[in-house]
Amino acid sequence: MGEKTLTRMDLSEAVFREVGLSRNDSAQLVESVLQHVSDALTEGETVKISSFGTFSIRDKTARIGRNPKTGDEVPISPRRVLTFRPSHLMKERVASGNKA
Repeated sequence: MGEKTLTRMDLSEAVFREVGLSRNDSAQLVESVLQHVSDALTEGETVKISSFGTFSIRDKTARIGRNPKTGDEVPISPRRVLTFRPSHLMKERVASGNKA
């Protein structure tokens, strides 16, 4: 597998090339979209992007964990976690390695 990471700059460059906005406008568009997604998740909303997947927030309850080195029981406090569930189309694309 490759070590390449897709960054915000890569996304804004793709918008610049494919949509034709200026580089500055492309960067602002990407930032705006990411901010809307982040705000929605922060407020507990689910974000569903068709043919891509669903981001959601899950509340985990307090529980007792175990330190693997010592075996001591350790309390784990309740928290909110971000989950992502890919769409079946995304799963198929990743499995086949195709970009189509």
